[in-house]
Amino acid sequence: MTDTLIARLSAPGPKRMLALDGGGVRGALALGYLARIEAILRERYQRPDLVLRDYFDLIGGTSTGAIIATALAIGMDAEAVRALYLQLGPEVFAKKRRWFRRVDSMYDAKAVEAVLTNVLGERRLDDPSVTTGLCVVAKRADTASTWPIINHPQARYFEANRAMPLHRVVRASTAAPTFFMPEPLDVGAGQIGAFIDGGVSMANNPALQLFLIATLRGFPFHWETGADRLLLVSVGTGFWSNRATSQRVLNRKLWNWAVEIPNLLMEDASWQNQLMLQYLGHTVTPWQIDAEVGDLAGDRLGGGDAFLTYARYNVQLDADGLRAVGLPDLADRAESFRSLIGGNNTEVLARIGEAGAATAVRAEHFPSAFDLVSAAGSAAPPPVN
Repeated sequence: MTDTLIARLSAPGPKRMLALDGGGVRGALALGYLARIEAILRERYQRPDLVLRDYFDLIGGTSTGAIIATALAIGMDAEAVRALYLQLGPEVFAKKRRWFRRVDSMYDAKAVEAVLTNVLGERRLDDPSVTTGLCVVAKRADTASTWPIINHPQARYFEANRAMPLHRVVRASTAAPTFFMPEPLDVGAGQIGAFIDGGVSMANNPALQLFLIATLRGFPFHWETGADRLLLVSVGTGFWSNRATSQRVLNRKLWNWAVEIPNLLMEDASWQNQLMLQYLGHTVTPWQIDAEVGDLAGDRLGGGDAFLTYARYNVQLDADGLRAVGLPDLADRAESFRSLIGGNNTEVLARIGEAGAATAVRAEHFPSAFDLVSAAGSAAPPPVN
């Protein structure tokens, strides 16, 4: 199976990537978009059993996105992952630790470990059931380095990392500081790394990281760039405009800033990802970055051809955003859906994602240049794995 995966990842022709943001239980929101994409592709190829790993050659995620990415990479369909999330949110965040025990983390990781072990079993990073490229983004806290852990058999550190249990790799990516304890991983050469949530990096939105993995010479993929050679689909977990009066900001205390600064940095990193990919690519879903640079419609790095085709899907979690996707009944509750740990909101978040996808995801966002083809060269269903 190692040879089969190498053959897929190194085959000539266009390549397709799927990037999934972090965001705690708001990962349920992303599943509405994934279900819509899956439905479009099933209709196109007349394959009711098609799953997203059949289409995408590299699936990557951070934190909650890592859970979804890994589930998709082992062959689960969007509906099965949705069912997993409806179970995961309430179980993981059902109860905070008692105060006298809560000196290391707010929540016990046993619940998330149990769910991940149940879904992923004893699979390792090199497991043959993972038939597409997989990237899980985590942060190695003891070296302050961001780790995109990939399953490409020709990756520089694959031999050292191939025996990592997938459930522990994903657990590492979801180990949000203060919420959960760091995860120790054997990284080879006699080293144990201490890993925390990949969201504590520039790659909580991992889309730009996937583009770099696919194209930089230090990584093993070496995929060609071009609007008809590289497709990147990025799915968020909700966003909103931060508004506060200047007086409220000026009156913040030390502990307010301790909570606020990580959120500010993650938000900036995500929008920087968005800006750079719109600058590099042909964007089929252009987003307004800010009032100064707009949606970069007239901008292209180097002034030449696009380096990729790029689509970004996300929902604005405020009253106007929910009304825009046809959910006025939820508009007054918008702020309650923003929490990373609102385990009781998973069903509503899934509904919001479905509504957002219905208005945003279109078949033409997946150009014919990226169609799966038969040996004869015509569009055809992919082989059964």
